[in-house]
Amino acid sequence: MADNLCGGLPPEVCEQLNKEEQFIKIKLEKRRYGKEVTVIEGLGDDADLKKIASELKSKLAAGGTVKNGRIEIQGDHRERARDLLVKLGFPESNIMVIE
Repeated sequence: MADNLCGGLPPEVCEQLNKEEQFIKIKLEKRRYGKEVTVIEGLGDDADLKKIASELKSKLAAGGTVKNGRIEIQGDHRERARDLLVKLGFPESNIMVIE
């Protein structure tokens, strides 16, 4: 229990506190041959990136991966990704979509 960072709080409360502390950036990158990739950064090391990426890929009907602590989704899904992250419990005020 000494490695518990929440000081005895229930795991659900601890998880919500972690989500509220994160500042998330969603941006679009152009790759080879004009391919677009939506990049989501700032979810932190504590977030289960693979689980979040899987949820986003499923809801957006797109491929993607987790690389270097960020989520990459094929195609331009900036606005929909923001909406889905809000539904997953991340505060909308902490999500910035870079145009």
